[in-house]
Amino acid sequence: MQPGDPRLSTDRSDSTDQAGASVGVGPYAAPWPDDPRLDPSLLTEGDRRNVADQYRYWRHDAIVADLDSRRHDFHVAVENWGHDFNIGSVIRTANAFNAKAFHIVGRRRWNRRGAMVTDRYQHEHHHPTVADLLDWAGPQGEAHPGIPLIGIDNLPGSLAIELAELPRSCVLVFGQEGPGLSPAMREACVEVLHITQYGSTRSINAGAAAAIAMHTWVRQHADI
Repeated sequence: MQPGDPRLSTDRSDSTDQAGASVGVGPYAAPWPDDPRLDPSLLTEGDRRNVADQYRYWRHDAIVADLDSRRHDFHVAVENWGHDFNIGSVIRTANAFNAKAFHIVGRRRWNRRGAMVTDRYQHEHHHPTVADLLDWAGPQGEAHPGIPLIGIDNLPGSLAIELAELPRSCVLVFGQEGPGLSPAMREACVEVLHITQYGSTRSINAGAAAAIAMHTWVRQHADI
């Protein structure tokens, strides 16, 4: 079953996106495919989820299993000290680039609205403190086997991400909007990279910065 299959109903009247346009697909016309990945309730009622076309009508666990089979080797960590609403945008981007997992450092509860339910298709880890994240990642440094923490922030002494070679296995770490990486997180990172800017603003949105950083990893390591 592929996008454009004539059995995919064009009835999209049950759900709309933020702009008011209809989204998703309606009930699947009989006969149903013999595919254990498909969800009978979605085939019956239609699929209005925010998923790529190739996953229409798939069970949730089947989608996660397929993503697990080809996840990339980078993780994403976000500091959550002030319940930053940008976290959801970062997590949504982590889904788009199929990160290995995402990590919330600080408060366990975070603003999920911006994630657009994409967090349900990823693996989430919570670390109350920076030290807890370090314990999970393992020893840091060139001679150590842990997963290196790479901070993304425009700090004095940081290196331009455009000129950096990201480790294949790493954790891309983002601070909250405004203050950026906490002092403890800066100290924990083996390297801090900044995104070169050419305008007048001091910084770019945390969600945009995360997208640039993840795409940099993809350009260097993913199977394009």
